[in-house]
Amino acid sequence: MADKTEKLLIKRYASRRLYNTETSDYVTLDDIAAFIRAGREVQIVDLKSGDDLTRQYLLQIIAEHESRGENVLPLNVLTDLVRSYTNQAQSIVPQFLAASFEMLRDGQSKVLENLGTMNPMASMPGFDAMKAQQEAFMKAMTGGIAGGWSAPAKEDDEESSASEDLSDIKKQLAELQAKLSKMDK
Repeated sequence: MADKTEKLLIKRYASRRLYNTETSDYVTLDDIAAFIRAGREVQIVDLKSGDDLTRQYLLQIIAEHESRGENVLPLNVLTDLVRSYTNQAQSIVPQFLAASFEMLRDGQSKVLENLGTMNPMASMPGFDAMKAQQEAFMKAMTGGIAGGWSAPAKEDDEESSASEDLSDIKKQLAELQAKLSKMDK
């Protein structure tokens, strides 16, 4: 068996069947999702052309999970993603999402350790940086959509805006925690 840190190469045949080169057997999208959840990096290539199809299949896996009611992405996030393909912020979105998920990955163990506390997200390493990054991103997004990039706000405005944003974030977090509690039952 190959080293688990190497990418798992999956080849797509003309019949659209997916072939695991490591175990020499055919796999399904659910199998690929399981490999990824287990921490494996996966690369899916077309056997004939050599084209990298990884992104296409990962999006298909996400779409199938979402269509089965396993909703991870809120509707407003999906809507914003669709919008990001048609406006100026397109270049910002991939870096923002990558940085946000990187922070979540890095802080995941801390969150799990602190689940018993009132607000586990607040104690996550990098939470303040992530919050500031999200606020800056939203200001850039709304400024760009409203017809041009706005000038930086005064410090007093930023402080009151930050406290309003913080209360909005706390409200959203409480709603998410309530939904998670319902899912556990």
